Amino acid sequence: MKLSSVIFEGVRPVDSYGPGFFRIGDQVIEGGLVTSVKATHKWQGYDDPQPLLELADTVDVILLGTGSIVTAVPEEFRRVIEEASLRFDVMTSPSAARTYNVLVAEGRRVALAAIAI
Repeated sequence: MKLSSVIFEGVRPVDSYGPGFFRIGDQVIEGGLVTSVKATHKWQGYDDPQPLLELADTVDVILLGTGSIVTAVPEEFRRVIEEASLRFDVMTSPSAARTYNVLVAEGRRVALAAIAI
């Protein structure tokens, strides 16, 4: 089998995640995070939609990781995000991190907003 390395241009992939953290490059984020081609920073969860709203012109979809299990997104959060014409896909945080890496490697306009497991 031939293995080839993936080159991520202009964006840093999720290198790892574990109980309570994500690692993006040399940066460890404790708790939730938002990452995209623009930046990576902590995210306070559903009570903090502003970092996602700031992505409105730069992404086509936000991968929303709900932790270790898929949970319902609070209605107020959903309403605020959808009013900004943002689209999001809900999945577990590990699935969202892996999907994010695949999509950014393909050059897609995607962001990850995830709650730590």
